[in-house]
Amino acid sequence: MTRRTTDHTARTAEPAPRPTAAAKPVRWAAEAVAAAPGAVRPHLDHSPQSLWRVDRMIEELRREGSPYPAVADALRGLGSYAGEVIVRQTGAEWWGSAGDHWVRTPDGRLWEPLDESRRCFAGHGSLRLLCRDAMRGAGR
Repeated sequence: MTRRTTDHTARTAEPAPRPTAAAKPVRWAAEAVAAAPGAVRPHLDHSPQSLWRVDRMIEELRREGSPYPAVADALRGLGSYAGEVIVRQTGAEWWGSAGDHWVRTPDGRLWEPLDESRRCFAGHGSLRLLCRDAMRGAGR
């Protein structure tokens, strides 16, 4: 009689589940990438450099004179994308409460990429600079 055993130690560990607060922002970020123009989409690789393009996309929406209600979902998605860049680059995690979402970096600071996307649209912010500051604080 041959006995089959399974070596459970040989399995690769599955990544820890993401906090439930991440569910919506991750979905919004994916939708923003899918909705991006075809020439831009390959450059949205969740790198800090990709946020140059995101800032330019928001600037273009503003220059076109788009009313805020018409672009609110796009801004939410682009802000979520920037938050995902911070999460992936620093080991941060999404936090949420009462419909608001923030990113908490390992140093304990909270960042508001969704609000920053709205500030960008108003001409007073930069997702690229927000990410740079978050990474600097996280020791990167």
